[in-house]
Amino acid sequence: MNRAPKSDAEGVVAQFTTYLRSQRNASIHTIVAYEKDLHKFCEHAGKGLQWNKVDHPAIRKFLSELIANGLSKPSVARTLASLRSFYKWMGREGLVDQNPAALVSTPKLAKKLPRVPTAEEMNGLLDSQLPENAAFPVRDRAIFELLYGCGLRNSELVGIQLDDIGWSNETIRVRGKGKKERLVPLGDAAASAIREYLPERQRVLAQRKKPTAELLINLRGGRLTTRSVGRIVKAIAVARGLSPDVHPHTLRHAFGTHMLEEGADLRAIQELLGHERLSTTQRYTQLTSSHIARVYDQTHPRAK
Repeated sequence: MNRAPKSDAEGVVAQFTTYLRSQRNASIHTIVAYEKDLHKFCEHAGKGLQWNKVDHPAIRKFLSELIANGLSKPSVARTLASLRSFYKWMGREGLVDQNPAALVSTPKLAKKLPRVPTAEEMNGLLDSQLPENAAFPVRDRAIFELLYGCGLRNSELVGIQLDDIGWSNETIRVRGKGKKERLVPLGDAAASAIREYLPERQRVLAQRKKPTAELLINLRGGRLTTRSVGRIVKAIAVARGLSPDVHPHTLRHAFGTHMLEEGADLRAIQELLGHERLSTTQRYTQLTSSHIARVYDQTHPRAK
């Protein structure tokens, strides 16, 4: 591989993102985030930046300036993670001798899950007619059933193709982060919603004469985007009396939380959600005090 000179800071960043794309199979969202964070550091350091000359006080100063400029702590933590990964890669490539980002502490973050709708709220939404603001009702119902019923990420949802649906074994092949594939169960409600949607999908495509492999399409016959899914979910949720903070990932959190509350094994939830680390799934153990009290009352022999 032709390496850029060590003084060519931007060139080294370009090599790193090429590595992420070609060898790590990182998603486009991950690559864009890394590029944004690393270019921001390049701008901060100015001309003449040499990655092997950067020390941890310089990185700490950079992060402090980000916080002073109003960047949220989660975003600052992500920026630090980008620098750590970048330096780890440079170390393997022999471009630097040490990882100064590893010596910088991650900003303390609030350890809490976003508030998720209750199972009763989700059943109430899904068991009723969709509100009048639903532009493509049968498709929009399928969106909700897949996000909540299968625990999908927004990007995974829009990436589903017709051939990914295994009707015979009632599963969906999902392409997760890093292009890793997994099979998730296709529940009866989600399967029914898809079957109801497919004839309308075919009608739209026949009118527009735009064949496509993607399951979810817009009214013009094009592929549905993650941004559009976000708008659809928020609009319908608000119309049904849910919090305006509801977005596609909220429904994924609801999937994990509700399964855990009903007694599902944490490792099974990890597999269903496609989490690489169990520690990520363990966030769902931060249950509400009312649920903990209810479990105690129902199970402990001295609580009765």
